[in-house]
Amino acid sequence: MSRIGRKPVTIPEKVKITVQGQNVQVQGPKGALTMTAHPRIKVAIEGNEVTVARATNDGADRALHGLTRSLIQNMIVGVTQGYSKELEIVGVGVKAAVKGNVLSMSLGFTHPVEYAFDKDVEIKCPKPTSIQITGLDKQRVGQVAAEIRSFCKPEPYKGKGIRYAGEHVRRKQGKAVG
Repeated sequence: MSRIGRKPVTIPEKVKITVQGQNVQVQGPKGALTMTAHPRIKVAIEGNEVTVARATNDGADRALHGLTRSLIQNMIVGVTQGYSKELEIVGVGVKAAVKGNVLSMSLGFTHPVEYAFDKDVEIKCPKPTSIQITGLDKQRVGQVAAEIRSFCKPEPYKGKGIRYAGEHVRRKQGKAVG
């Protein structure tokens, strides 16, 4: 039995949740998010709690049960607090800047790398070597951070590249001169 799925999600005071069929909409002080639950999962509101139930005890249904409950919890946290990720750029002569809805990065290539982002996330560069990504949707914030990091992943010899804030990069010893 899914331990996460059985646990009800409490609804904070400032959040309004509506369930119409399989569509779940969450509105809060920072905005609104929607999701469509799987047809084999039933979402219901009981008082100030959201409960999630499943049709059978199959392994796939148990997985969907916990997943749906976690997605609803993440939506509630997103519309009340929001999510953020921070990236660091390490290297000589590397920098980033935001111009409108385009993140322009100088990463040591012959051309600047530009990443156009949508309105659902907000990207800021408080310092030329740090990038902050914020938004309501946890999955979208993480996906944007992963896409930006993929332009220049940290390499193991000098540690240069784009990394998550606080990420530890395992360093390798260079070539031994014999």
